[in-house]
Amino acid sequence: MRFRHPDGTPVHLAYCSNVHQAEDLEGVIGQLSRHAEPVRERLGVDRLGIGLWLARPAVTELAADADALARLKAELTARGLETVTLNAFPYEGFHREVVKKDVYLPDWADEARLAYTLDCARVLAALLPDDARRGSVSTLPLGWRTPWSRERSDAARRALDRLAIGLAGLEAWTGRPVRVGFEPEPGCVVETTEQAVREFGGLDHEHLGICLDACHLAVQFEEPDEALGRLAEGGLPVVKLQASCAVEAPDPADPDARTALRELAERRFLHQTRTATHGSVKGVDDLPEALAGALPDDTGPWRVHFHAPLHTNPEPPLRTTAGQLTTVLDGLLGGPTAVCDHIEVETYTWSVLPRPPADLAEGIAAELAWARDRLTALGLKEDH
Repeated sequence: MRFRHPDGTPVHLAYCSNVHQAEDLEGVIGQLSRHAEPVRERLGVDRLGIGLWLARPAVTELAADADALARLKAELTARGLETVTLNAFPYEGFHREVVKKDVYLPDWADEARLAYTLDCARVLAALLPDDARRGSVSTLPLGWRTPWSRERSDAARRALDRLAIGLAGLEAWTGRPVRVGFEPEPGCVVETTEQAVREFGGLDHEHLGICLDACHLAVQFEEPDEALGRLAEGGLPVVKLQASCAVEAPDPADPDARTALRELAERRFLHQTRTATHGSVKGVDDLPEALAGALPDDTGPWRVHFHAPLHTNPEPPLRTTAGQLTTVLDGLLGGPTAVCDHIEVETYTWSVLPRPPADLAEGIAAELAWARDRLTALGLKEDH
């Protein structure tokens, strides 16, 4: 879906296809008809944005075969879909039985990450609608924090310099600008906006910036206005917002809360958990560790990196950080100037919810409707 900010900026709203399992091109095309088109129909819109996740095998085929790329673009168009953003955080295997920390591999110290990201940018430049201003690609914030040596840091910095050069060359060759946003995440080398300014402040900000994930921001107990002000002061553009909610346990010592949290402690994805105590944030790498006693439960709420559906609440007494997401949207789009023009609803956890929905398309459509309502409340006009 497209919106128009009062300043005239076109703003794109999409949902991320990493919720669907597909590793190759046939799988990607199949999910357009099985999932994305039904979501569009339930929303009753003529055009729906989809933020594609293209695993390494799919990107390899698309980057090497112009006919395959043309086929994918034709399928998108025929189904009333458009793509202005890719999620290139997961490399492959995102729906394996156990993913956990493997989602951070290869990291930015590995040549494979640079090659994959540039291939994604080339594919996106070809998929962009003719009237789109630019594209965006989101990626991991360098890597998981351990092991992260000075040598790996130096290798990553060289890769980012080459990434900026590659993106500039792509724009000069195709006339289609594509920006890459690094996504701060709990447990990674870059967890917070403060770290993001330190790590990415000296980069080429014409082509490199931040992908702000509202769930991650909440888990780290960052205040949205302060975080956005910090990024602006550091000159870091918000290339993309991932509209997402964390799960919060207001009183993690409550037996009912513990029962509800145990239902979320599934084995596929990593669910970093944090609490704020005495002015500092303390955390563990996964929810089972917190439940086993590694995190204090008597100093304040817990926030869990579990992307919860935007429009509904989890099992009481748990709740989500939807209120903080609304504040983030206000900070990015509620002012006289649009700070971000790509918004991607990224709830990839539907299949691991304690009670997965019978109709996934209906759930995704409800999330997008929730986001649409927030954007219109901020004065954005839906652009049909």
